[in-house]
Amino acid sequence: MTTARPPRIVIAPDSFKGSLSAQEVASAIGAGIRAAIPEAEVLLCPIADGGEGTLDALLQAGGEWRLLRVRGAAGALLDAKAGVLSDGSAVIESAEIVGLTDAAGTALAVDQRNTRGIGEALLALLDAGAKRFLIALGGSSTNDGGIGMLVALGLKLYDADNRELPPTPQLLGQLARVDVSGLDPRLQQITIIAMSDVDNPLCGEHGATAIFGPQKGVTPDQVQPLDALLGHFATLFEQASGRQAAHLPGAGAAGGLGYALLMLGAQFQSGAETVADYIGLDTALAGADWLITGEGRSDAQTLHGKAPFIAAQRARKAGVSASLLSGGIDRGSLAALQTGFDGCFSIVFGPASLQDAISNAAPLLSASAEQMARLWSSARHQQ
Repeated sequence: MTTARPPRIVIAPDSFKGSLSAQEVASAIGAGIRAAIPEAEVLLCPIADGGEGTLDALLQAGGEWRLLRVRGAAGALLDAKAGVLSDGSAVIESAEIVGLTDAAGTALAVDQRNTRGIGEALLALLDAGAKRFLIALGGSSTNDGGIGMLVALGLKLYDADNRELPPTPQLLGQLARVDVSGLDPRLQQITIIAMSDVDNPLCGEHGATAIFGPQKGVTPDQVQPLDALLGHFATLFEQASGRQAAHLPGAGAAGGLGYALLMLGAQFQSGAETVADYIGLDTALAGADWLITGEGRSDAQTLHGKAPFIAAQRARKAGVSASLLSGGIDRGSLAALQTGFDGCFSIVFGPASLQDAISNAAPLLSASAEQMARLWSSARHQQ
């Protein structure tokens, strides 16, 4: 008599922002699965999509941490984590340097913040010998068109009196000339992969400022003026460099940091797809019986390249059922979400405050995963 093999269950969630890292989410779900199915082979594959947690997820594939002393969005020095993967690729996570969670950065008006620290991180890793860069663009607090990063890399901004301007968005109205001659020549010899699912242009009604500015602190009356300032900079920069990128998909990512990277020759890739490749998600799914994925809150946007959706797509390609277990699920988006997942579940068992859900996310995840696993196991045994 042949004994049935233990079920193989892959757990590939994104982080629950403000609560748990992707690794902590995966561990909590795994604990619930093992409580229900002790014999299960549980593979933890925490994932990310180019936002906060991308660096952590990528370094699971092998590599080493780097601690860099760079400027945050407000110009204050901070210690930011970066990484070098086992294949030599350097990883910079924008949220680590100019993230929305940086209280000092967000205390400054958005038109005074800049991305200089991103350029400083890039230079430090260049100095260390990196030739290939993965730059995660999600979760940034800046809306400067990447001028801070470019100035750190050697770009110079001048007013009509030939005085050099600092890289502050609110001063771009004084900009008369852009000098690209001082850009670090090593930039011509490297590969930059920008990780983002944003396909917005730099300017206009679908641009960086109009679409993403409000979540960074841009007020309605600031949208048009700030958008115009970025457009003014792009016009002069493109005249000076002989390249054009403001209209390209992705230019509006991370407050226009995507534009600056495109002007440096960057290629855009899906953050979730890139992370999935590095962590070997397809290998984990080969021969698996079930995938559980999730995120802090799921809605219709989840289906537009977010990490849980990419994980579910890969599972389905491998013939594996995929379920969603998130902190919260938008009820109005449930019909749409059901097209991408085999069951959508929230960790909240009853009325609860957001703070309670955040504080108790780990035990709630474990309890929910255990109940899901008991149902799944029962249905499996009846087949």
